[in-house]
Amino acid sequence: MITVPADPDVQIVSSETAWSGRFSVEVVKFRHRRFDGAMSGVRTWELFCRGRAAGLLPYDPVTDQVALIEQFRLPALVAGVSPVMVEIPAGLCDDGEDPAVTAAREAQEETGIAIDLLEWIGEFVLTPGGSDERCTMFAGRIRAPQAGPDGIIGVGGLAAEQEDIRARLYPATDAIEAAVAGRYPNSVTTIALLWLAARRDWLRAHWAGR
Repeated sequence: MITVPADPDVQIVSSETAWSGRFSVEVVKFRHRRFDGAMSGVRTWELFCRGRAAGLLPYDPVTDQVALIEQFRLPALVAGVSPVMVEIPAGLCDDGEDPAVTAAREAQEETGIAIDLLEWIGEFVLTPGGSDERCTMFAGRIRAPQAGPDGIIGVGGLAAEQEDIRARLYPATDAIEAAVAGRYPNSVTTIALLWLAARRDWLRAHWAGR
């Protein structure tokens, strides 16, 4: 069962676990302070509990390329979009793990490329209407390897989790243009690339010579 942090403007009426597997679904009844100062009536939310996560945009400032991954996502299919999504490497943090450690580990596991510098992008609650998942995002400096046809640099993923992940290099300009045009329905990917669009010149200068 989750513990809802204390807040003077929130009253928890009850909380129970409706499902417990790899993740849990909690049914929480609560009241909260309205904008007019009064307390609301009792509200009931089903909360999908995923916890802390971290993601990383691998970027080579010398060749001006990003490394993105592709993998099958069943929820995307249910949502009515292509189930093979273009993403940045990301994963859930182990208990007590620093998100920076998670991000660098996931990036190396999923792309096969080492990360030698990190730059913090921000923290984002991905689905505030239904989940507690909070993703800390970074840009990570890489040295892009030689790519094969169509920019493919490898296929990986954890066999124990039946992962099938393909990594690919993209010119940063092309990836940013795709994000701006709304061609990546994955929000984390789009956020990271729009950040890069705004900060690319600064980032290249910041990492120069380091």
